[in-house]
Amino acid sequence: MPDAWSESLNIAVLLPCYNEATTIRAVVDGFRAALPSARIYVYDNNSTDGTALQAMLAGATVHRERRQGKGHVVRRMFSDIEADIYLMADGDGTYTPADAEELIRTLLTERSDMVVGTRRGVHDDAGRHGHAFGNRIFNILYRTIFGPDFTDIFSGYRVFSRRFVKSFPALSAGFEIETEMSVHASRLKLPISELELDYGRRPEGSHSKLSTFKDGAKILWMIAMLMKETRPFAFFGILATFFMASSLAFMTPVLIEYFETGLVNRMPTWVLSMALMMVSFMLLTAGIILDSVARSRAEQLRIHYLNVSSGTSAMQAVGLRKNVDYKEAKAS
Repeated sequence: MPDAWSESLNIAVLLPCYNEATTIRAVVDGFRAALPSARIYVYDNNSTDGTALQAMLAGATVHRERRQGKGHVVRRMFSDIEADIYLMADGDGTYTPADAEELIRTLLTERSDMVVGTRRGVHDDAGRHGHAFGNRIFNILYRTIFGPDFTDIFSGYRVFSRRFVKSFPALSAGFEIETEMSVHASRLKLPISELELDYGRRPEGSHSKLSTFKDGAKILWMIAMLMKETRPFAFFGILATFFMASSLAFMTPVLIEYFETGLVNRMPTWVLSMALMMVSFMLLTAGIILDSVARSRAEQLRIHYLNVSSGTSAMQAVGLRKNVDYKEAKAS
């Protein structure tokens, strides 16, 4: 992005890193070339391979977050850094810094609060077949539960408005932070955009920190907890349906026997079926009550979001000017 426009905006590039010494220097150099006026921050998460040193040598501002996990790093970055636009990427070199300008332009011209750089071809090869399969399953699960807003909830290449960053709770600890971001946007019905980008492979000597089963279980648990918090009626309704079906399965043969003989010979089974039915009614009642609480919390979050200064006037002016010049350049 030319300095004529980027100097009008305070842009922060945020790079959470854990043992990325082989790639972080090239990543910092790439973002400096793509966004000359942006400030580049590298948050080192207890690396043992000299990541922080390489980032400092590249000219980035380096901070350390001692709590292990990407979620802890993102929470710290969002609370520490003040900017108009926040661009977050990984330090492993799989995202192309040259795409940053297009992501920011999309944020400005579409007046979005978050733009996600969806990964082209990630389902074909995400480093491991287990990752590719998990990406596909979790994205389908997300769209089923929370709606069709996102097609790649695990992308780490994102651009945010100040309003989004300063209203996002960031409660996750690990890689499930991207899922929490997506749910936050869907829950508050924030304006979001997606931009399909090429997804690179790690260079020689760089290794993924993801564990297919361990991190997959954490993400699945996070989705369940977010569903409980944001859609309690559906969450408890599913549990109530399960207990009611179990109750009916135990109850039916006892009732058939009763209507045939007039006797209840399996009293423990009948008592169990009634207990399961009572549990199902309790769960349904809890879902109805908590649904009202969740709506109230969503209203409060929305009000807090609206109270955060976004600087939209300057951002939109820059975005519109940038969009006009972008179209003129394409036409010529």
